[in-house]
Amino acid sequence: MAHYKIAWLPGDGIGNDVMQAARIVLDALQLDAEYPHGDIGWEFWKREGDPLPERTLELLRNTDCALFGAITSMPKEEAAAELVPELQGKGLVYSSPIVRLRQEFNLHTNLRPCRAFEGNPLNLRDDVDLVVFRENTEGLYVGIEFNPLPQEVRDVLVKHHPKMKRFADLPLEDIALSTRIITRGGARNIVTQAFEFAKKHGYKTVTVIEKPNVLRETSGLMVRTAREVAQGYPGIELWETNIDAMCMWLVKNPQQYGVLVASNMFGDVISDLCAQLVGGLGFAASGNIGDEYAVFEPTHGSAPKYAGQNKVNPMAMLLTTKLMLDWLGEADRAQRLESAIAAVIRGREALTYDMGGNATTTEVAEAVVRHL
Repeated sequence: MAHYKIAWLPGDGIGNDVMQAARIVLDALQLDAEYPHGDIGWEFWKREGDPLPERTLELLRNTDCALFGAITSMPKEEAAAELVPELQGKGLVYSSPIVRLRQEFNLHTNLRPCRAFEGNPLNLRDDVDLVVFRENTEGLYVGIEFNPLPQEVRDVLVKHHPKMKRFADLPLEDIALSTRIITRGGARNIVTQAFEFAKKHGYKTVTVIEKPNVLRETSGLMVRTAREVAQGYPGIELWETNIDAMCMWLVKNPQQYGVLVASNMFGDVISDLCAQLVGGLGFAASGNIGDEYAVFEPTHGSAPKYAGQNKVNPMAMLLTTKLMLDWLGEADRAQRLESAIAAVIRGREALTYDMGGNATTTEVAEAVVRHL
């Protein structure tokens, strides 16, 4: 029987509340694990100028995987203003610790199952079963941005692309530039992951969601690579759609789709839309998965106004825990947990405020435990 070391990263706000619910369930499942605590989040940014200290990275390097609660994030100027006085004016720039974790550990695959559980009053409809595969380390979120735009960078762009000439005479401080980088290897990996999942779990289609008619080079590479990968899976149909059209079709006919795959930002957009179809962010689980390590997190925010009130819906966290158990190879425990979650929702035994009830976070976890 395996013994696991799972890095315990509550983070900010309601992260502590939902992680406590996860621990109640993990203890009831009798998982043989230890849970070393890691420092991450807004308090460490304010006090140390780093929301992901090196000691936490070192902790993760010595664990099997990590379970993460929630994170507070703010734009650059607001984040800088929150620093303690002695760190003000030192040029420190906030960057998302979860994005850094994805890049540091090459967590290339973001897995977002969005299944409608029977009896959930927040379902758009009850026959939705979507799984989003989002590329996690490339695209618009690589973090290669400029403002002001360096003169040398503009000169090179003007030289190599005629459409840059219209920006040639603007003041450099008036130009902000973000880069969208898609590599053939990154595209092939995420599409292959999607097809492998579809093959293993019996989905008939994989839909690649991009915008190649406008983003001709980056989305074009993604779609061409998807077509190449699809050749190796003759029993599964590749569908292609644009991000804007897909948002419309998912609201109209979500039951027609199965596995969805997209680059980083489009995957971010579409996965929240899919989550709302099945109850909202209170049911949105995710795994950030690499070749050797994984970080599992619910995708809701830190909701600071609810922190410590023991009132938020922990289902996203419990479904995230199920994903972690799957990844660890604990298939029986994962199945028992998902069945228990389904039973609680179906019987409407413990409804939190977002579902029209007044159950506490802890009471939901205890209800799930009763069905294990």
